[in-house]
Amino acid sequence: MTMPENDRGADALRPHAEDAFAEELKALAAADDRPRPARWNLSPWAVATYLLGGTLADGTVITPKYVGPRRIVEVAVTTLATDRALLLLGVPGTAKTWVSEHLAAAVSGDSTLLVQGTAGTPEEAIRYGWNYARLLAHGPGREALVPSPVMRAMAEGRVARVEELTRIPADVQDTLITVLSEKTLPIPELGQEVQAVRGFNLIATANDRDRGVNELSSALRRRFNTVVLPLPATADAEVDIVARRVDQMGRALDLPAAPEGLEEIRRVVTVFRELRDGITADGRTKVKSPSGTLSTAEAISVVTGGLALAAHFGDGVLRPSDVAAGILGAVVRDPAADRVVWQEYLEAVVRERDGWKDFYRACREVTA
Repeated sequence: MTMPENDRGADALRPHAEDAFAEELKALAAADDRPRPARWNLSPWAVATYLLGGTLADGTVITPKYVGPRRIVEVAVTTLATDRALLLLGVPGTAKTWVSEHLAAAVSGDSTLLVQGTAGTPEEAIRYGWNYARLLAHGPGREALVPSPVMRAMAEGRVARVEELTRIPADVQDTLITVLSEKTLPIPELGQEVQAVRGFNLIATANDRDRGVNELSSALRRRFNTVVLPLPATADAEVDIVARRVDQMGRALDLPAAPEGLEEIRRVVTVFRELRDGITADGRTKVKSPSGTLSTAEAISVVTGGLALAAHFGDGVLRPSDVAAGILGAVVRDPAADRVVWQEYLEAVVRERDGWKDFYRACREVTA
């Protein structure tokens, strides 16, 4: 049985950024009259506008991809226009991967040159591998070489991405040193090298909760300009982020819009922020924090799951009973310790909060 070939991005469950926002990128390119670095599809100003959102002179609305301090995005974009690589650092759920993908899409028009870091990532994933059938049949040669995403980005003058850099073993990480310092990738088996052409750069992401797993060597860290992505500064900002992403994901999954869902989104965000911060929003009551991160990304997942429940097993309106189980799953990672933290929070905070009786009952029902 052969799988049908689909057009790029056609009917994809999660299109790449350059496909999902192709019209916005096209409009930006048409309106962009500022200087562009070599092989960049857009100027740095247009790249920042693509991420932060805005309205063009012709009335085209560019939707925000990242809600946060403008200076962070400007520093990240400027870094990519220099000879230094970019390291996006932050706790889980601070949109590191999201920002990385959209930066690559806006700069190069291609966010797919990706290396996913894990404990088992081999050196070949960053350098190159071999087609062993060709190698055995014809011996070493360029036709037998399988370029990594990093090698392809170097040769084509594009942006490569390395996700979860600190998950990769230290000796494999250090294969990037020559790439980032000398802008060349030696191929000793062939006595050749690949030199990076103008436009090449690299974006890496790292979770600062992984410190001590595979720390970057000082030599490698010097090759990066590090930008720390913070958690949303205010509850309103986080509610806005969650609402936007849930709306995008809901449309992709053909879920109906939740006209009264904003109240539940705000409730989920409030619960996550209070448990994360260890204190209620009014500053009056200290609460224990669970072992999980309770990130914005997890809030998006909880609300999206609740929206699916409301659509398929309810009346389409997002209610407390639709999000209660998702919140429980996000908060209680350690069945012993986290369950105590959650039950104390329910009784001391949620139970006493005006207008939260339905939410309290729904949470108690799934917790019991």
